[in-house]
Amino acid sequence: MSFAGKNILVVGGSSGIGLAVVKALAIAGAQVYNLSRKAGEKLPAGIMHRNFDVLDPNASIESFLPENLDGLVYSVGSITLKPFNRVTADDLLNDYKINVAGAVRVIQLALPALKRSGNASVVLISSVAAGVGMGFHASIAAAKGAINGLTLSLAAEFAPIKIRVNAVAPSLTDTPLAASLLNSPERREASATRHPLGRVGTPEDISDAISFLLSDKSTWVTGQIIGIDGGLGHVRKN
Repeated sequence: MSFAGKNILVVGGSSGIGLAVVKALAIAGAQVYNLSRKAGEKLPAGIMHRNFDVLDPNASIESFLPENLDGLVYSVGSITLKPFNRVTADDLLNDYKINVAGAVRVIQLALPALKRSGNASVVLISSVAAGVGMGFHASIAAAKGAINGLTLSLAAEFAPIKIRVNAVAPSLTDTPLAASLLNSPERREASATRHPLGRVGTPEDISDAISFLLSDKSTWVTGQIIGIDGGLGHVRKN
């Protein structure tokens, strides 16, 4: 897929899934604009970067964005895993602010530039936990369930202005955010065997799907939550 001439905004592109998206888009010829708390050391050359905290209500991006924006990926997230009786109101609010309110604010700020594209695509990150009952996931599953609802609502509202909105719903992926869940051979093996395809995901597994949803190959796809989860969401292991 070629992204030559395309301007794509990635939020959270300095590590994990977001970084894999940035690298794939840069190789495919896109001009990538990255927003994250810090640039990190792995961003490819030519990436436009601005330090940005989604929890800062005063942070702005309008002067950073190009006139036309062809795609937006919100790849900021959290993993809060606790027994339900230990989940606090602060846990719930923090997961909601990071995953949902942050996405809403960035989309609102980028909306004028997305409208000017005439064929833009927004991709959000949900989770397999929003569609499958998983213990200890109450807080993050609630936030990601809200992402699913937001995806469907915005897909309907933005269809007349030619902005597609979809989400990918990964299972456990080998990223810095999930490092504590994969920090021993035993934990890694246990996580792999839970998935019908026998392994945890890689950032590239998820970024490949995101690239498709951003591309001109998916211009008739909107309002979808696509599981990229090794089969965990819908396939029963034999």
